[in-house]
Amino acid sequence: MAFPTTRAAASRIPAARSIARAALVGGLGLALVACGGRERPQADVAAANVTAIGVNSYLWRATLETLSFMPLTQADSAGGVIVTDWYANPSNPGERVKVTVSILDQDLRADALRVAASREVQQGGAWVAAPVQAATVQKLEDIILTKARDLRRTDIG
Repeated sequence: MAFPTTRAAASRIPAARSIARAALVGGLGLALVACGGRERPQADVAAANVTAIGVNSYLWRATLETLSFMPLTQADSAGGVIVTDWYANPSNPGERVKVTVSILDQDLRADALRVAASREVQQGGAWVAAPVQAATVQKLEDIILTKARDLRRTDIG
C-alpha cells in the first residue's frame, strides 16, 4: 500500500475505507435478503430420525449423559464415536476402565448402538489387561438405550 503524499490525500483514506465497508455490509445484507421469502419447514424434534449431527441425537445425548462421569478423549458427532479416557473408580483405584461407544445409524434402534470396554488392573506397579464381563457392556448399552427413549418421550411431550 502506498502512503499518501499530501494531507488532503491522507484524509480521503478513512472515507474510502468506510465506503468500502458500507458496500460490503450492504452487499451481504442484500444477499441474505435474497435467500428469504420462503418459510422454513419446522423440524419434528421428537422424530426417531434426527440428522442434524450425523447420528441419532437421542442416542448421542444419552451416551454423553451416561458417560458424563468419565473423562472424554474423543467425541465425534458426525461419525458417531465417543471414546473415554481411562477411569478409575475412587473406591477401587487398582482397576480402571475405558469405553468406546459407536452410534451406527440415524434411527433410534437397539442395533444402532455398539459399546466396547477395556479393563485394566494394577499388578506390581503396572497396568495389565483384564477381561470385561459381557454383562457389563450389555448393561451399559441398556442404560444408554433407556435414557435415549426417555429423552425422546420427554421431547414428544
